[in-house]
Amino acid sequence: MFNLILLGPPGAGKGTQAGKLKEKFNIPHISTGDIFRENIKNGTELGKKAKEYMDKGALVPDELVIGIVTSRLEEDDCKNGFILDGFPRTAHQAEELGKYFEKSGREKYKVVDISVEKDELIRRLSGRRLCKACSAIYHTERMPSKVEGICDLCGGELYLRSDDNAETVAHRTEVYNSQTKPLTDYYDKKGNIIHVDGMIDLDKLLDIIVKAVEA
Repeated sequence: MFNLILLGPPGAGKGTQAGKLKEKFNIPHISTGDIFRENIKNGTELGKKAKEYMDKGALVPDELVIGIVTSRLEEDDCKNGFILDGFPRTAHQAEELGKYFEKSGREKYKVVDISVEKDELIRRLSGRRLCKACSAIYHTERMPSKVEGICDLCGGELYLRSDDNAETVAHRTEVYNSQTKPLTDYYDKKGNIIHVDGMIDLDKLLDIIVKAVEA
């Protein structure tokens, strides 16, 4: 069983690495952001509530997130492991997730913390593009699609998220530093966290993560 939690500020590359790890280990990539965006797209009550926070670059309240994530982890495709991206984001969420792991027999898991400088985060997110159909991730400079504005995988339309503008990104980074970064201390005490430099080449970063979690 391979259970992994990816930590890091918005734009650190968690989604990109999770996608590669998903292919390598054949386990689901669970992104709370993707779950919320799907609900927003479908106009659900959850989507409406989440959008209010996401548009401001604020964290979605714990009570909304915890229930969604634990329910998702109960699905059949998570039996052999999973990759959590975007959760937990607060100490309270981490504690609740830990309680769930204990109850469900998933005590063995690893955490990877990806660090990236603030200016680089803003540059990355302002150039990030997502596919409306399959949620594939591209970047206008680092990883462009073959045809501008079109997804290589499904032909869907690529778009810039409303919360990926420079002002909101700066705020999201501040929120991360104040509320989420203390999680590294939480997991440091548990001794199951790996710190990696997100500024290096994408493939080299993947190799480092794979070797670390397989050790």
